[in-house]
Amino acid sequence: MATEHVALAGAEGSTAAKPDTKQQSPQDPVVNNFSIQIATVNGSGSQSANLVLLKSIFRMGIPVSGKNLFPSNIAGLPTWYTIRASKDGYVARKKEIDLLIAMNPETMKEDMLSLPPGAAAIYEETANLQQYRSDVACYPVPFDKLTAAVCPEAKLRKLVKNMIYVGVAAHLLKMDMAAVEAALRKQFAKKVKAADLNWGAVQAGHDYAKSTLTKSDPFVLEPMNETAGKIIIDGNAAAALGCIFAGCTVAMWYPITPSSSLVENFIDYAKRYRIEKDGKATFAVVQAEDELAAIGAVFGAGWAGARAMTATSGPGISLMAEFAGLGYYAELPGVIFDVQRTGPSTGMPTRNQQGDLISVAFLSHGDTKHVMLIPGSVKECFEMAQAAFDLTERLQTPVFVMSDLDLGMNNWMSDPFEYPDAPLDRGKVLSAEDLTRLGGFARYKDVDGDGVGYRTLPGTDHPLAAYFTRGSGHNEKALYTERPDDYFNNMERLSKKFETARSLMPRPEVVQTGKSKVGVIAFGTSDYATRESRDQLRKEYNFETDYLRLRAYPFSREVQEFVASHDRVYVVEQNRDAQMLSLLKLDLPAEEIVKLRSIRHFNGLPIDARSVTDELVTQEGI
Repeated sequence: MATEHVALAGAEGSTAAKPDTKQQSPQDPVVNNFSIQIATVNGSGSQSANLVLLKSIFRMGIPVSGKNLFPSNIAGLPTWYTIRASKDGYVARKKEIDLLIAMNPETMKEDMLSLPPGAAAIYEETANLQQYRSDVACYPVPFDKLTAAVCPEAKLRKLVKNMIYVGVAAHLLKMDMAAVEAALRKQFAKKVKAADLNWGAVQAGHDYAKSTLTKSDPFVLEPMNETAGKIIIDGNAAAALGCIFAGCTVAMWYPITPSSSLVENFIDYAKRYRIEKDGKATFAVVQAEDELAAIGAVFGAGWAGARAMTATSGPGISLMAEFAGLGYYAELPGVIFDVQRTGPSTGMPTRNQQGDLISVAFLSHGDTKHVMLIPGSVKECFEMAQAAFDLTERLQTPVFVMSDLDLGMNNWMSDPFEYPDAPLDRGKVLSAEDLTRLGGFARYKDVDGDGVGYRTLPGTDHPLAAYFTRGSGHNEKALYTERPDDYFNNMERLSKKFETARSLMPRPEVVQTGKSKVGVIAFGTSDYATRESRDQLRKEYNFETDYLRLRAYPFSREVQEFVASHDRVYVVEQNRDAQMLSLLKLDLPAEEIVKLRSIRHFNGLPIDARSVTDELVTQEGI
């Protein structure tokens, strides 16, 4: 596929099939089980059209997912949007493209040559793409002529043109036009004239395809009832909503792709739900000078008693190292959302990766260990955002929520989120009444044996409430010291707190079939490809696997038990250096480490099931 950015068969000097003037014969229908790729130019306004296609399929009751692959510049470079319809509910990226809508002249040839045999292509008729492939169903369309007929204003034609391909695809795929119109009018809900204009373009494309094109591909959509009651949302919006429900009132940030929309959504929600009747805001959002300042302000707000967060990505994480160490050592609450992207350095800012695991786990110098929550769905983005604030205050330590670009910025189908009914857990906070009853407290003393001390909030009206918050050596009473035994005891207590965290983390999801000694471990968005791969292994090779999906670090006891019960365990992740496998090696007994195998995907595209299957089959020698 063109988005792989590899040398493609069919390029000049290759052995691509010569064009065939004979039209393909229709094959057996492929119903609700294919992928569509729309190749356009960044900044051309195609997103609205793509979302209309996605949500039209969703309205037909068909499980669907959408992935946007866009360049890191502002406008002008190629962009691809992939829609996958799957009657079986698979939502990982499908490696093969079945229907291409080629709207970018610069990539049309490459996109066409990358299609597998039996695919279909919709494109501008003047491009004459049928000359390159005889094994692809070709649908040339006079997009410019059709657009000019429905849109008198030349400056709007670039935008309206995208809706023509919606209409063409709708006819060829036998889509429900009522669902298409409903999706379009919702997309332009506040712009009636724009909705009417774009609907006219959809109808023009549909009418042209109906009167002119002869269907010669097998791909069709038929109504199902698999999306009733479900929603479509992206992970960043879900996480922002979770922050609101968690009682977060402070957001400190520095914009960075792909995390910016998380805070932007939080601002929108806060303006809706955090404004008093007198018009006063009960929240604060500050764009800091950089990521280091942002996390410092988060810890300051958390120290003062507010629930505070920031959102960033890999480069921001690197800048936060110094304050992350302070948060760990001085034991300050704060939530950091890391929406991971491809690195190192600037890397590919709009590509996906799970590459910050080791850097976050040990962020800062010295002996530092951080808690990480790892959502695998938009529902978990919502839920783990709430859990993160409870954990950060209960453990009095920074908590990192490890999302990624694929989860954060793309649209996912989900069950509705449940309204939380548990009260907020503010942890070990002493009031003035508590201090009177106790006669005082030692800030860094382990009273309960869990490594977590008691704290007071600034402004607590009691003479014994005050203490120093130190990033330098300190004893149980928060007094400065460099005595070896004080430092040793303090660091041992922090290690005990990390062990306590194991019992508070979300448990992994475990699927034990009882039929295999081969296990697979995955996490985050690698879960979707791994689940589909397990089905492929079962159906194509009669090969059963057990499965564990990690949801947090430090690991709970279930992880060690899972590895111990298998002969070989494959760890699936989206980075080059097998970072999660490395964390597991640090945690497991020596005799279990030798069981671990690695399946890695790190080309910047979201991981697909076929890549997982092929690699496991190779390593197993099946």
